[in-house]
Amino acid sequence: MVEKNQDVPFGFCNSSEVLSYYNITTNTISVFRKVDNKRQDLELQDIEEIDAAKLSRFVVINALRWVTEYNPMTAVGLFDSAVQIHLLLFTDKLSPKHAERIDKYREAAALFQGEILFIWVDIHVKGNERAMSYFHLKKSQLPALAAYHTPDEEQAVLPLEEITVEAVKEFCNGFLQRMKEKENPKPEDKTSREEL
Repeated sequence: MVEKNQDVPFGFCNSSEVLSYYNITTNTISVFRKVDNKRQDLELQDIEEIDAAKLSRFVVINALRWVTEYNPMTAVGLFDSAVQIHLLLFTDKLSPKHAERIDKYREAAALFQGEILFIWVDIHVKGNERAMSYFHLKKSQLPALAAYHTPDEEQAVLPLEEITVEAVKEFCNGFLQRMKEKENPKPEDKTSREEL
């Protein structure tokens, strides 16, 4: 299982001090996520019943990264996150610019740890057209960013010629500011109302 998930660091612990610190009292697989500072536990009642496929599924579902590819398995972990703002990058994995785009997107993601979940959506994966249509996007508008606030489904979309760290940062800051203003609206200016 570890060999199949080489991009995830693994460790083994039997230190009573560490187990006590994390309040672990039974055989447990724990996934510690940097992106939202959340821990997901899988307690193992009978260690003999667990197999590599089950463990791998648990890790893939819950191991959110700086940038997580959207698919049916990762969707579970994404929607379970405490982070309520998601940023989706709709892009073409087959594009020669794909690796460069993801690198820049990942660089921007580190700036918004705990505030925004960064997700990328491959337009060639069957079923991902529904995500594109939800944001009223067409393939001709890609690559594009779509911000989504899970509690009220507020969204914003930005088609881009190219992905840059500055463009992603500016779009994220704008959306975060919009959500803050929505949560804490400014009191109306009484004098200007009276003048009207």
